[in-house]
Amino acid sequence: MRLFVLLYGIISYLVFLGVFSYFILFVGDILAPKTVSSGVTENQVYSMLINILLLIAWGIQHSVMARNWFKQAIRNIVPSHTERSTYVLISSIVLAFLMLAWQPMHGVIWDVDNEMGVTALWVTFGLGWVTIFAATFLTNHFDLFGLRQTWLHFVKKSYTSLHFTERLIYQWIRHPMMLGILIAIWSTGTMTMSHFVFSVGMSVYVLIGIHFEEKSLVKDLGINYEEYQLRTAKLLPKVY
Repeated sequence: MRLFVLLYGIISYLVFLGVFSYFILFVGDILAPKTVSSGVTENQVYSMLINILLLIAWGIQHSVMARNWFKQAIRNIVPSHTERSTYVLISSIVLAFLMLAWQPMHGVIWDVDNEMGVTALWVTFGLGWVTIFAATFLTNHFDLFGLRQTWLHFVKKSYTSLHFTERLIYQWIRHPMMLGILIAIWSTGTMTMSHFVFSVGMSVYVLIGIHFEEKSLVKDLGINYEEYQLRTAKLLPKVY
């Protein structure tokens, strides 16, 4: 049983890596057979409606499953040592479905034809993804994606919460992963209508998600997190 739990954690993580790697290609409109801007639509209104519903479904799943009240509600169904891996697996499946069902839309918001400008946007695009992954390791990458929990269960050790340290970018902003997402989804030389709708929807999700995450952290950590809030900014470092 413990081996099964460990394998479940590893498989969930590998599914995440595969889906998220494709997600980078999907957002960047590169190499993948289907991207955020590929395809042709005959019904703009239908495509818009489907895409908005997909973004809402993604946002609800991603936010609701992260809340403590939801974790407590499913505790009898999903053991604590597999809760994070289950969250990672379901989030990956929902994201894969979003990409698969995403509808193309015609229209271009902007198109940068300056070679230096396009290069700068590609660099910024890459920087956004690097920021996301770097931030996961500045906290604890393996705990964040459920591997630590399943490993501790496998070796018969109790789970202990990690002590958060304000390292590097976390000394200035509280949500570098969310900042990385915003940077990545908006850094494109050709902003199609399809990409624009996707970026707006994801940005709304990020802002709403941060709001609820902050409330949850204040409730869980109390004065320590409130003091951290005073020292740092949500997304953009304070400039003095």
